Amino acid sequence: MGRYLGVRLLLIPVTAWILVTAVFFLMRVIGDPIEASLGGRLPPDQIAQRREAAGLNRPILVQYWEYLSGLARGDFGQTQDHRMVADVIVTRGAATLELVCGALLVAFAIGVPLGRYAATHRDSARDATLRLFAILAYAAPVFFVGLLLKLLFAVRLGWLPVSGRASADVELRLQHVSPKTNIMVIDAILYGDNAYLIDVLKHAVLPAIALGLLTAGVFLRLVRINLIQTLRSDYVDAARARGLSARVVTGRHAVRNAMIPIVTVMGMYIAMMLGGAVLTEMTFEWKGLGFELAEYLKARDFMAVQGIVAFIALVVAVMSFVVDALVALIDPRVRF
Repeated sequence: MGRYLGVRLLLIPVTAWILVTAVFFLMRVIGDPIEASLGGRLPPDQIAQRREAAGLNRPILVQYWEYLSGLARGDFGQTQDHRMVADVIVTRGAATLELVCGALLVAFAIGVPLGRYAATHRDSARDATLRLFAILAYAAPVFFVGLLLKLLFAVRLGWLPVSGRASADVELRLQHVSPKTNIMVIDAILYGDNAYLIDVLKHAVLPAIALGLLTAGVFLRLVRINLIQTLRSDYVDAARARGLSARVVTGRHAVRNAMIPIVTVMGMYIAMMLGGAVLTEMTFEWKGLGFELAEYLKARDFMAVQGIVAFIALVVAVMSFVVDALVALIDPRVRF
């Protein structure tokens, strides 16, 4: 186990280096970041000064080395309005973390039970309906699902808020909580007012569902397929022969093995969620890292985009290691 995890741990810097290198050179392919963001708004001499201040007039390999050195120190660069990207990540990244965690809860709460139900009712009308639901949940664009949820639950029924992470007065009061985590749910708990916590949770429901449905459809199909295969295994037949009920056989023996593929692909789908978070945060005005990334893209602030995307790449590399560790704990066969 230790050797397996040690090898995977050593792969983190290699994976991270490949990802951030791709980000660096792709950002240079699109052209001069300063010219793209400020061209036409500043005279050429001021643009040249800004290029020199940003180090963009140096050879590309020198820029690349300085870029890697900065990342090693936790420096993700600077935005055009002179904010440190690392500060943006700390401030806004907590909101995206909160959204992705909520979406994962939704994905598990919907995908796993429905996948189990579909597997135990294989080839029935209910199974076909759930498979169709899984396809629609995965294929529907996140922003379209978000708009439908807003129209139904916020506009027509009035049950939930339309946008934002909390009501204006609640968000203002939570700014003064100590220690401040920037995760609204935790800040509301620390503040000690249940009304504030309920308000924050209401604002989180629709964005979490919109993003979580994307992965719930995948989880449903994976659980269904793997549970059907597992229920045909010899050890399941042996458990039935011992007189165990179908519920015990499925819940205690088959579901654990059926969950292994979900844990295996979880890292990939967390990366997909981070991408979907951009559209979700824009749809619900959820001011997280995806919202900031979209704003910087619109402003053509490619240095900020480079820093945020590099951070996301590092998160994906770390999550790959975490997923490998979880798979090793669940399935001992991968350790050998």
